[in-house]
Amino acid sequence: MWQRNLLFISLGVAGLAALGSRLLSNDPIVQPTKFDATRYERPDIRIALQQVDDEFEASWKEKGLSSAGTADDLIIARRLSLGLTGTIPSLEEVRVLQSLPENQRLEWWISRLLEDRRYSDYVAERLARSYVGTDNGPFIVYRRRRFVTWLSDQLLENKPYDQMVRELISDKGIWTNSPSVNFLTVTLDEGNKGKPDAIRLAARTTRAFLGMRIDCLQCHDDNLGTMSLGSENDSRTGLQSDFHHLAAFYGGTKFSLFGVTDGKDDYKYQYLHADKEEIIEPRPPFAEELLPDEGTQREKLAAWVTSDQNRPFARAMVNRMWAMMFGKPLVEPIDSIPLFGEYPPGLEALADDFVKHDYDLQHLIRMIAGTKAFQLSSRADFEVTQAHEDAWAVFPITRLRPEQMAGGIIQAASLTTIDAESHIISQLIRFNEQNQFIKRYGDTGEDEFEDRAGTIAQRLLMMNGELVKERSQPNPFLNATTRISVLAPTDEKAVETSYLTVLSRLPTAEEQSHFAKLLSGTKGDDRSKCLEDLYWVLVNSTEFSWNH
Repeated sequence: MWQRNLLFISLGVAGLAALGSRLLSNDPIVQPTKFDATRYERPDIRIALQQVDDEFEASWKEKGLSSAGTADDLIIARRLSLGLTGTIPSLEEVRVLQSLPENQRLEWWISRLLEDRRYSDYVAERLARSYVGTDNGPFIVYRRRRFVTWLSDQLLENKPYDQMVRELISDKGIWTNSPSVNFLTVTLDEGNKGKPDAIRLAARTTRAFLGMRIDCLQCHDDNLGTMSLGSENDSRTGLQSDFHHLAAFYGGTKFSLFGVTDGKDDYKYQYLHADKEEIIEPRPPFAEELLPDEGTQREKLAAWVTSDQNRPFARAMVNRMWAMMFGKPLVEPIDSIPLFGEYPPGLEALADDFVKHDYDLQHLIRMIAGTKAFQLSSRADFEVTQAHEDAWAVFPITRLRPEQMAGGIIQAASLTTIDAESHIISQLIRFNEQNQFIKRYGDTGEDEFEDRAGTIAQRLLMMNGELVKERSQPNPFLNATTRISVLAPTDEKAVETSYLTVLSRLPTAEEQSHFAKLLSGTKGDDRSKCLEDLYWVLVNSTEFSWNH
């Protein structure tokens, strides 16, 4: 028995010693394969980014606004991590970033995130909310988790965005073997007589892929706006028929033992004030010249939606990805971009670049991250007003989403990275803790970019909830506070490591001095308790719960 206990103690000491070395040096994290130190120096990228930056600069000048300075590299890394993975950088990742030349940190960090399954899983879930919603749907014919996994695979592979959307709209087969058809089967119910709901699909198609709310035309006429496509101008009032002509592309879609197929049934609808139903022919609500002649009705629709001349398609994804990375979209509401009008700086230039690079989503992410607007500080040496945030003259602070809060808390409690390469037990613990936290904190649902104020219940959950308590209390195998308490060589190093682990930044001289004094002379349980209190304070700070 004593030999086994001795072996266990020896292994524990060895493990703690190994972790201790990580407090002072880099962890040998695998170099991302697509890292290119000179990427942002390429002429085409510099020219495109300069155009975007010039547009923002001109807008600030016109509005008489000063812009903030550039944010610290670690703060920018935190923004990227929250926006693309739903969590914060780990201490070992921060240490590697600190070791890199400053002009390589942005490219290295983005490259690492884009090759990380955390990125594809997180962004897939965010996209799925606009594609299929948050409900589990009709279980017999719909598998949401399978759908999200498929989306994640496409993102990790960096499949061109237009190809992915064409598959969502036009694919056939069983919802398990062809996961993309879950976009269709989620709308199945008994009232549809075994057919996907064409009206719901038309609304999803325009909102998710075109950033347009033309579903209001389902019941009444409205203004579609004006748009120039090619050499023709399409300017007119939207009619109720416009929506149903679009829905008609899904009218022949069937569901059978062989899954989703294309039939030849007509789409029928009884218009407001009409005496009876009538057959509605498939027709897009604008830019009809982009509709191809060949293919099934859904294949034609998919080709029209994703045409490189269909400007709303590129605009919609630029606006959505901007929203994920900043916390709010360029155009609000996110799915209500006008066909023509005064667009905010950057939108058209980034849309042009997105099309030029064949709808490469990872390239779009790199471009947004490279803009001056994304790299601005949320603080300034002048009074920051709402006008500055609205004009992107400072980085707009936004409240973290529930899964970002949970992901941040869990990662902050670990000195090592919790990702797809972590031990399965660590992943299962995180999955369970995160789900429980989100359930209590409150999920934002589909309308995830609507501004919501914090609640008393959320503050109480942070201050007294199980997740923060369990992740800060002494535990040498799970929690960073215990390891820092034992392994940090000095009080100053303990404070520095705590700040980097929780807030992804170094403490100010005043902060370090204040907390180092509180730690001074403490040992054993008293020292662990003091660091537990420090962790609790940092996690419950406003700085932790907002993206900035």
